[in-house]
Amino acid sequence: MSDGFLKSLPKAELHLHLEGSVDPPTLSELSRRHPTPLSTANNRYRNIEDSSRIFTEDQARELYRYKDFAGFMLAFKAVTERLRTADDYELVTHRMMQKLHAQNVVHAEVYISAGVVHWRGQEFAPLFEGAERGRQRGERDFGISLYWILDAVRHFGVDEAQRVVDEAIQLKSHNVVGIGIGGDERRAGPEQFREVYEHAAKSGLRLTVHAGETVGPESIWGALRELNPDRIGHGLHAIDDPELVRYLAAKQIPVEICMTSNLMTGCCGTVEEHPVRKLFDAGVCVVLNTDDPDMFRTTLSQEYQLARDVFGFSEGELRELAKNSFRASFLPEGRKRELLGQKGL
Repeated sequence: MSDGFLKSLPKAELHLHLEGSVDPPTLSELSRRHPTPLSTANNRYRNIEDSSRIFTEDQARELYRYKDFAGFMLAFKAVTERLRTADDYELVTHRMMQKLHAQNVVHAEVYISAGVVHWRGQEFAPLFEGAERGRQRGERDFGISLYWILDAVRHFGVDEAQRVVDEAIQLKSHNVVGIGIGGDERRAGPEQFREVYEHAAKSGLRLTVHAGETVGPESIWGALRELNPDRIGHGLHAIDDPELVRYLAAKQIPVEICMTSNLMTGCCGTVEEHPVRKLFDAGVCVVLNTDDPDMFRTTLSQEYQLARDVFGFSEGELRELAKNSFRASFLPEGRKRELLGQKGL
């Protein structure tokens, strides 16, 4: 089975952060556009190191060489500090779609960090107009469909999460299909966001939640019980609870697996320890994703390659993973059937 097969395999990406798709050349370009600190009412955001720094490409690459989750969060914030205008968002969206097209990703559902934009004191809607322009250009240029998922930050609190949901409801006509919540699982449990998620669901939004990435299976159980999500983001530590694995398999709740991400953030010690094979063999609806591809120096094709080379996934099993990516998507059922009938699957 060649690498060419993995690259040509039609697939969808369902756990991808726009800000994490900013590669070093683009970060360097953005830092030249915005070499001074962001002036906002929210001075807390100025705790980012080197906020006034112009990065060379090599320096941007070095920023992405962190050793743990805290280091990753610092790099992520440094990138968002430099996404300041609608034109910036248009640029990074179009470049992200170009890279997805090169891997035969035909559909993507992309997190965009509305919660971070609010927190640093900016209005989200004017910036989102740029992302939408980039999406529309990308669909014309590359034939990729893309949905947006507005992302809140759990440790910013319930009111801020509700603000993100309200924004998502207002933008539903602009390809916003759902909401998610990430951030530090240790600082804010899912039960705090029950009413926020209920409101989102009643308003027709689809629901995702990062859970079981940095803490144990109790975070996933809590998310399932309190938030009733359509998908679980990461779910790395589900494997620590056999009952939870059986539940995920029985209910066919998709789990957005991000292997390289889990390694780069230190959430998983070695690639061989990753539970992707065990979860798949247990019947869980596993979907492979990159999370923050350029920050983690990976691609979706490389994630499929890892599954093949490290965990022995066969060609048929890799096709099944690709099918899962369409089945677990928020696309209409008719469109899912069309994509599942593509040549190569």
